[in-house]
Amino acid sequence: MKKLGKIYMALVLMFLYVPIFVLIVFSFNETKSRSVFSGFTFDWYVRLFHNRIIISSLINTIIIACLASVVSTILGTLAAIGINSMRKVPKAVVMNVTNMPIINPEIVTGVSLMLLFVFFAARMNLEFGFVTLLIAHITFDVPYVILNVMPKFNQMNPHIYEAAQDLGCSPVKAFRKVVLPEIMPGVISGFLMSFTYSLDDFVISYFTSGSTSQTLPITIYSMTRRKVSPEINALSTLIFIAVVIVLIVKNILEKRALKKSGAM
Repeated sequence: MKKLGKIYMALVLMFLYVPIFVLIVFSFNETKSRSVFSGFTFDWYVRLFHNRIIISSLINTIIIACLASVVSTILGTLAAIGINSMRKVPKAVVMNVTNMPIINPEIVTGVSLMLLFVFFAARMNLEFGFVTLLIAHITFDVPYVILNVMPKFNQMNPHIYEAAQDLGCSPVKAFRKVVLPEIMPGVISGFLMSFTYSLDDFVISYFTSGSTSQTLPITIYSMTRRKVSPEINALSTLIFIAVVIVLIVKNILEKRALKKSGAM
């Protein structure tokens, strides 16, 4: 049974990662062929960094992802603090409402946000672009932050905050010195997850972007509708490497937090 389990796991990993491995290999191919590797080259990476449309979309995507992640992390953490202080029944209701955007199909969220922005555009002269994209990304990022922070509150001793105040700490100092270090791994995980989802999102961004501000997935989609260029392979390789680095950093931070908690 153990051998069958290992074989099954190997097949699953092959199914997931072989296409990515093929994409990475053909990003170094001399020709545009997607089936024959004719030689090694970095030309497609050089062309990628000289493509103004892709670079502009990449910069726009990173800016939106960073801003949306920071704002959603702050809002999500504050919301988690408020939810944690609620009673059992209201807390369960609010958590179910909070989880709905995660369960809800992205196309429904995208269309609903688009209709909302159209409503305000007709009354407040709001144009589709950077602002609408940022608001949309914050909207779907906040629930993921709450989802990561809430378990840390559940693991924490509920009386530790009051104990810190009894020992002379002000409410703000007690939160900063006692509560925040306890929930910090969840805050970091929420930030990284928000950043990853913002970087990767296509459906919601497609419905809420304008001609003046587009994200990288939308630009890639418009390019693949004509013909897939090896530049897309090179770009996808760089994105994959960036995501792997983020995951490694996340795991290192979590291990350090566990060691510190174990040492204490």
